[in-house]
Amino acid sequence: MHPEILSLSLLMFVASCSPGPNNIVGFHSGFNHGIIKTIPLMLGVIFGFSTLVTVVNFGLINLFKLYPIIQETLVITGSVFLIYLAYKISFSKSSNNKENLNPVKFIDTFMYQFFNPKGVIVAIISVSTYVETGENFLSHSFWLIGIAFFFAVNSIIFWVLAGKFMRKFATNEKFIKWFNYVMSGLLLSCIATFYY
Repeated sequence: MHPEILSLSLLMFVASCSPGPNNIVGFHSGFNHGIIKTIPLMLGVIFGFSTLVTVVNFGLINLFKLYPIIQETLVITGSVFLIYLAYKISFSKSSNNKENLNPVKFIDTFMYQFFNPKGVIVAIISVSTYVETGENFLSHSFWLIGIAFFFAVNSIIFWVLAGKFMRKFATNEKFIKWFNYVMSGLLLSCIATFYY
């Protein structure tokens, strides 16, 4: 067992369950598309984040230490993508019209994890803090990846279910329009946290 499992679990709980790009998009998708159509997005977040932590753990962290510009570039690229996504969410229409249903795909969400500034920062901090080099490297690595996977699963499911539940209160197009504006604003507010 990892000697700091409680501390690691707390970090992953706060990082994965707090509002961030994945959770806000999951909430929005659950609200507008329902649970079934949001499953590809959920799987993309779960496996994308777990893969990101794995890749950072087994080598990418050394590249970030050698070339910090790569991490800065990812933060900027991720921020630009979030601005685009916030624009799309802000002007998306109600999913009552079947032609407007266009949930995020698995591959899009999976690949975004590598440009998600919050995810990259969490992966770097967790690997730097909770994985020892030497004889405990593999044991600590597997604990970290397993805990990251566990919290990714639970947080995205929670946020999608919360979005689906919130849909019950959407009684008219005006409410849905304002809901999309609020989700867009929350997504934009995530960008500020990457720079402070």
